[in-house]
Amino acid sequence: MLRSACISIALRNQGPDAFKPELYGKAIIVEQIISTQGTRQYRLKSESEHVISRKKEELNMILEHFNIQVDNPVSILNQEMSKLLLKSKSGTEKYKFFMKATRLEQMQEDYSQILQTKTITREKIAKQDEYLAELKKKVKEMERRYKSLEHLNDQQEKLEQLKNQMAWALVIEIEKELESIKDCLNREQINEITYNQKLEEWQAKVNFAELKLKAAQDQLQKITDVKVQSRRQLFTLKESMQKKKKACKESEATFHLCKSQLEQLEKDHDRLQRQLEELSRGGQSSQTNLTEPKNGINNLQQQLKPLKQEEATTLQQIENCYNAIGNLKDEQDNLRHEEQSLKNMVQSKESELNKLKASGMNWLKRFNENMPAFLHKVDEAHKQGRFRKKPIGPLGACFKLKYPELALAVESCLRNLLLSFCCDNYRDEQVLQSLMSQYFNPGKRPQINVCEFSNQVYNIKNRAVYHPEFPTVFESLEISNPVVANCFIDLRNIERILIIKSNSRAREIMQLQRPPANCREAFTAAGDQVFPNRYYSSETDRARYLGGDVESKIRELEVELNDKKSQLLHCQQRSNSIKDEIKLFYTNISNTQKKRRQIQERITKIKLEIGDLENIEDPQPFHIPTLRKETQDICHRIESAQNNLERARMDLDVHRKLLEEDEKKYKEIQGKEHSLAEEIDSRKEELSKVDTEIETYKQKEKHFKGERNKQLERLNELKKRLESKERILERDIAKARQICVQRLEVTRDPKSIDEEINCLREMINKAQEVHGNKEETTRQYFEILKLQKNMQSEVKSLKMFMQLIDEIMKERHKAYESFLKFMSIRCKLNFSILLSKQHYYGMIKFDHKNRDLSITVERGEGMKTGQDDMRSLSGGERSFSTVCFILSLWDSIESPFCCLDEFDVYMDMVNRRISIDLILRVAESIQCDQFFFFTPLTTSFLPKGDQIRTFHLHDPERGQTTLPFASPDEPEDSDD
Repeated sequence: MLRSACISIALRNQGPDAFKPELYGKAIIVEQIISTQGTRQYRLKSESEHVISRKKEELNMILEHFNIQVDNPVSILNQEMSKLLLKSKSGTEKYKFFMKATRLEQMQEDYSQILQTKTITREKIAKQDEYLAELKKKVKEMERRYKSLEHLNDQQEKLEQLKNQMAWALVIEIEKELESIKDCLNREQINEITYNQKLEEWQAKVNFAELKLKAAQDQLQKITDVKVQSRRQLFTLKESMQKKKKACKESEATFHLCKSQLEQLEKDHDRLQRQLEELSRGGQSSQTNLTEPKNGINNLQQQLKPLKQEEATTLQQIENCYNAIGNLKDEQDNLRHEEQSLKNMVQSKESELNKLKASGMNWLKRFNENMPAFLHKVDEAHKQGRFRKKPIGPLGACFKLKYPELALAVESCLRNLLLSFCCDNYRDEQVLQSLMSQYFNPGKRPQINVCEFSNQVYNIKNRAVYHPEFPTVFESLEISNPVVANCFIDLRNIERILIIKSNSRAREIMQLQRPPANCREAFTAAGDQVFPNRYYSSETDRARYLGGDVESKIRELEVELNDKKSQLLHCQQRSNSIKDEIKLFYTNISNTQKKRRQIQERITKIKLEIGDLENIEDPQPFHIPTLRKETQDICHRIESAQNNLERARMDLDVHRKLLEEDEKKYKEIQGKEHSLAEEIDSRKEELSKVDTEIETYKQKEKHFKGERNKQLERLNELKKRLESKERILERDIAKARQICVQRLEVTRDPKSIDEEINCLREMINKAQEVHGNKEETTRQYFEILKLQKNMQSEVKSLKMFMQLIDEIMKERHKAYESFLKFMSIRCKLNFSILLSKQHYYGMIKFDHKNRDLSITVERGEGMKTGQDDMRSLSGGERSFSTVCFILSLWDSIESPFCCLDEFDVYMDMVNRRISIDLILRVAESIQCDQFFFFTPLTTSFLPKGDQIRTFHLHDPERGQTTLPFASPDEPEDSDD
């Protein structure tokens, strides 16, 4: 199946009129490709079938070169035109055919277009005449202004002199600035030495304070060890005292027993003495009625048992009271520490609550109570021009959190940077520090970061952390200011820090696995800091500066504060109750000891009574020798009892002395322990002071180190400024020498010179406003003068050209009319000659005014039928007459070939034969041209010869209903 068809025509390209013979050769092959979609393409090939061009413009040039008139119906008469011409009876259509065939129609159209162009040109000339008149007025005005500006030369010369002075004045001013910078550089170099000395001094103080702190810590440790040792001694002494108290009580009981025995023996001795005296006086002894001693002893022993049990109970009570007092004192110490801790926590919570309440009215107060007033002061200083670029801060107020739940993690990461400020240069930093000194204490001033402000955030693509689950600190923040983002990147590397909500997940990613690329650390949602080899827990559980909902935080903090206050109140109440309990226990001990002494007295009394009853013997008969012997025996026993009593007294004194020594030693050690505790407290206070002193020294050291670094930066900046100013000076000197070669020693400052220049320029501008700028006016004057001359020349040329065109058009019009007349006569003559060859008589009448053409044909020469037109002729005769009309026009064209398609379809066989013979004779007479004739009828009668070629096409298939074209989607057959 075919998708396209190709029509190929070969044109002879030889002789002197050949078209580009070096490119195409001796033949030009024109191919037209027609596709099934209806598109057409041209290919122009050379003799060797090499494609030269595919452009339609190239084909049009070839047609014009060879005078191939494709649109001329006489040259190429297609089927539709042939039918229309053969059937047409209108003279107007025939006249149009005649005009088109002879190309007179084209000449007429060209003539009309030239007339139209001529009219437009005349209008243009009229407009240019008007414009030229206005231009002459402008030239006169510009000439007047040009002449009036000549007196400005003096002012221009003065202006040039001032410009020369200005150039060298700027150089002299930069030289002065350069000297000032050198002076500042010398001062800064002197300051560098001072800062280094200060830094060394504070470093020495820090080292000395650290040594002092270490010595104090060693002394505190020694005192603590002594206190522990003394506590152990107290414990040992306490046990020894208890033993000695027990021994003393036993000695006291023995002493009292010996004393009662001695008293009893003395009573017996007195009784025996009295008996001896009575016996010696010879008195009658009376018998004494005695009670039964055994019953008395039994009763007394029964009374002694509950008293001993009661004494043991009171002793146990006293011991329990002392143990309870010791426990209460330990609890009291713990409560004292807990109370102090709670007081600190309450004070901290109240301060934080006050800050949060203040931040509810102004959220900047979260960073500091004085922050709003300080920022207002910074704004005023910026409006006054004290800053080159307004500082940015606090940085915690310059961004927003994408994820509010990560506030504590972000705050733990950035820390003190949230309170810091950014300055563009060190001069702005000094101004900001002077403002800070009015609102912040020296140790609590916000940090100042000096970095050059930029309008673009750093490119962190190659060094940032990328994790599919967790964001970095940089990704968690919405930072609109590039300066803030760059500061965080420089000082904290926030693009390399991950935020992982879960603590376990953070440990797993950072420690159990290999950390992500470029990741140096991570933070959890609880604020914990995670490194690959260590883990630090957060000291706080709430975001202080980046908290979102202030009201909810205030409520939470109030609840916590009330809870801490209630704990503090409970602690104080418990401490007071412990004091009361200790007092009560001491009162109970005092009462119990009093009761114990009473019980001991009763026990001693009962024991003496028992001893007395045990000593009572049965009554014996009184004999003087016996009584004397008993008296002597009692005397010996009294001596022995006295000795026992003396030994018991001495033993008691020894035990008491030992007990008093232990008690004295106990009190001494206890006093020493109290003094040690006081000394420990004082040492702790001293340690705290030394620690504070070290911190202060370190802050001073840090301050001077920062000041030294800033001073070094200022020194480097001054050196850079010096180099920059030197370069600027060299450049300005070069510029000044370009303006004025010789150096001018100018005493005036550039500002006054600039004012004089501006004043002089204003005067010149005012004069130029009236008369115009001299250079501009001069330029405009000569331009408009040149324009006037060009316009005059152009108008003159156009008028001369119009005159020439008028003359040419007259000649052309005459030639056109002559040519039209000549072509009409020639057509008439050829038509009559062609008709006469078949014994016809006819003529053509032209009405050029009405654009009409009529053909009259008669049968037989000289025979008049009375018919003026061709209506009386048959169809074949009319077709023959039309063929003669076409043939009569062949002589009027100069086409290399002619084509006739189906010219004989309406002729009978006789007229057809006559017409073909006539056409062949005419074609044979024109040997330089080619003729193509297409007919559906037989051509068997044509003569045979070298100049005539006949081509017969195959008959079409009559039963075929569709053409064998392939669809665009079907592939072509390989045979086509």
